[in-house]
Amino acid sequence: MATEVTVVRAYLSEADHGRRKNLMQEILNILHDQHRVRGVTVFRGIAGFGDTGEVHASDILRLMVDLPLVIEFFDEPSIIEAVLSLLADLIPRGRIVSWQATCR
Repeated sequence: MATEVTVVRAYLSEADHGRRKNLMQEILNILHDQHRVRGVTVFRGIAGFGDTGEVHASDILRLMVDLPLVIEFFDEPSIIEAVLSLLADLIPRGRIVSWQATCR
């Protein structure tokens, strides 16, 4: 049986911080503990850039790495709307994309 879901991608970097801890951890806590979202995956990129155009890449010569992260998750549209209202204060504007999909 097919179910309509909303899929969300949030674009971050390893150096992003939330209110109390690493932003990725804070988002995962919201998705898992507060809303029990059905599916969540965090992707760590090897390179990327954002609004500033500064390239962040994995480099053996660099001691500090600030690589791109993508958090992708999905659930019923009503649950995703509740999650997005919480994430709006944590994730900078323009770094979240979403679309409707069918879960089979």
